This record gives sequence, C-alpha cells and structure tokens, in this order.
Amino acid sequence: MLGLPAHVRACLFDLDGVLTQTAKVHAAAWKEMFDNYLRERATREGTEFVPFDAVDDYDEYVDGRPRADGVRTFLAARGMHLPEGTPDDTPQAETVNGLGKRKNDLVLRRIREDGVEPYEGSVRFVHAAREAGLRCAVVSSSANCRDVLAAAGIEDLFEQRIDGVVAHERRLRGKPAPDTYLEAARVLGTDPDAAAVFEDALAGVEAGRAGRFGVVVGVDRVGQADQLRAHGADIVIRDLADLLQSR
Repeated sequence: MLGLPAHVRACLFDLDGVLTQTAKVHAAAWKEMFDNYLRERATREGTEFVPFDAVDDYDEYVDGRPRADGVRTFLAARGMHLPEGTPDDTPQAETVNGLGKRKNDLVLRRIREDGVEPYEGSVRFVHAAREAGLRCAVVSSSANCRDVLAAAGIEDLFEQRIDGVVAHERRLRGKPAPDTYLEAARVLGTDPDAAAVFEDALAGVEAGRAGRFGVVVGVDRVGQADQLRAHGADIVIRDLADLLQSR
C-alpha cells in the first residue's frame, strides 16, 4: 500500500534532502566555507584558486557524510591534508575540526535566518507509513538533526533518531558505512532485511546497500538518478509522494 515490498516493517529516513529542504543549505555552507579557505590558502602559497563545486564536489565528497569526514575527504581529493585537531578547536583553527566548525556556524546562521521547510510529500508519506503500522526513524549524519526536526515541526513523527550526536556517543562509523542505519534498525527491533532506507546522498545509498536492507529508495532531488542507482538504490523517485501515487 506504500509502494514498498510487502515484507517491509520499518522506514529509516535520511534528513537533509529527504525529509527537509536543507540539503541546499548545507551545499551552500560547504561552498562558502571551502571557497574562503581555498582562496586564503592559494593566496598564501601562490597557487591557483580552484573553487568548491556545490554540485559535483558536494555530491562526491561531503553529502551524507559526518562533517569531519566531509572536510577530510574533499581536502584529500585536492591533495591537501590538515591536522585533525580536537572538538574544542575554534572555527579559526586550520584543522579538520576547525573547518568543520566554520561550516557548522554557517549552516546554523542560514537556518536561523531562513528557517526550515519539510517536503510536503515526505510528511504525507511518513503519516501514511505510521498509519500502516510501520516503525519510523531518522538517520542523519548531522549533529543538528534534532534542532532541524523541531524547526520543521516534524520531530514527533519519528520513534527514534540516530544522528551525529548519537553516532559519536556510540562510536558508530558514518555513511557510507552502514552502522547508523543498522543501529536504527536495532533500536526499532527490526531486521535490516525488513527495513527500507530512504536516501538522497550517494554515500547514504551505499550505506543502505552495505547493510543489506530490504529496499534502498533513492530520492532524486537534483537529477542524479543514474548515480543513485549505480551506488545502490533499488528504487529511484523524485519525491516520497510518488510512492503513494503508485498504489
């Protein structure tokens, strides 16, 4: 009745880009942070400034990953390596943690200024899933997940939240490793093969495939259907409401 295989008993949703219209906010914040850093570094070293691509670089290196992994992965692709630093680093520190702090400050500023809107089709789908008796959880790499859910007015729709804070506390590897999704299935009391993963990030669908979940639904908001399938999506849709229309 939900456009999913009959054996599915739980739905595990990514946050940014699946439930809320915040993926573009993250992409813009990553670009602002990296461009400022890359420009400063190019000026200091006398090299060419090559800006961060908010589509290709975002999709390939940072989307869906924990913040520090995103910093580390993108810089490595440019042949750059920084000290890790510590979680206590200031945003001014030239470390992985410092750049992560810069990016997070930019995201929080944009959310405060612009607010957070959920995708209407996603809200409809979650309500339908709950009415059908399916368990629902949010699985996000973001440490701001709870605040974003609350700002969007959808926090009460989900039984469990496995986010960046929980992942750190429980020492779970971030996407594309399947750990956070497996933990969500565990706390819901559901076997992975009876759970559906909903993801818009390439790293996220890789996590769903690696965890051998019952079905991995790729949510294509930006025209990357082929990439989502190549990375592990079983089904690709433009909006979660498309599944309701398929009944």
